[in-house]
Amino acid sequence: MSLRLEMLQVARLAPRALGESAALVAGFLRSQIGDDGGFCDRDGKSDLYYTVFGMEGLLALQADVPYTRIDPYLRSFANGEDLDLVHLSCLARAWAAFPRGWPRPVCPEAIVARVEAHRAADGGYHAQPDAKRGSLYGGFLAIGTYQDLGLRLPAPDRLADSIERLRASDGGYANDSEMPIGLTPPTAAAVVLLRQLDRTPDPAIGRWLLERCRASGGFFATPLAPVPDLLSTATALHALAAMHVDFQALAEPCLDFVDSLWTNRGGFFGTWEDDALDCEYTYYGLLALGHLAHFA
Repeated sequence: MSLRLEMLQVARLAPRALGESAALVAGFLRSQIGDDGGFCDRDGKSDLYYTVFGMEGLLALQADVPYTRIDPYLRSFANGEDLDLVHLSCLARAWAAFPRGWPRPVCPEAIVARVEAHRAADGGYHAQPDAKRGSLYGGFLAIGTYQDLGLRLPAPDRLADSIERLRASDGGYANDSEMPIGLTPPTAAAVVLLRQLDRTPDPAIGRWLLERCRASGGFFATPLAPVPDLLSTATALHALAAMHVDFQALAEPCLDFVDSLWTNRGGFFGTWEDDALDCEYTYYGLLALGHLAHFA
């Protein structure tokens, strides 16, 4: 199963925990659609990145997605000739969220040719072209793009080796080789990517992730982070579930943490220090709740 479908399958369980509030979340996501059909960023401007999270959030809630309204916005990017790797990946992912049989104007081979321009010398991928070493985020974007376009990733073992080299001395994974310590989201990404590449993650990574959980709920990005955050919490739970690590003891406090970031406007904040709602963190709220729905 692809990275996108793995997450969506879990996020679709979120309504069990949300109950009647699911309609409020769907309403918030729809409110983020701009006049041009794209979902808005925090400055109110349409952005492919937020469009992916908005669409996936509505799909997770099994709410109506206004495909006809979104279609012209995506078509305006053609094959993504002017997009960076992040937004190029988002273009492929947004089209993948459309119903089967919907006419897609993109050429998959043209998109992955641009992705390959981001292949690093060590076999990984990086947001910057011609990098010597890949990054975890670059690898995540590359694998996702190939999967969303229905194409096979070339030289997967080279990518897996690149990811393995990003393991930090503390046992977690850094996003790139310049970071000295592991971070929760990159470590979670390493788990799911290695599994996609037919590598078995070290069981010690599960223990490393569990140690990043605050006793009263929520995961920290690093031991030095002042507060837990929703991205770290959702991705850590996703990785732990993928490794079949039992986190039942953390479920109730994590539910309380996720609930503390929800508002009656329907969206989720990223942290307690956040003052803006967006589609991205709202989707991560759904992903976290999907993993915790069995305990709600």
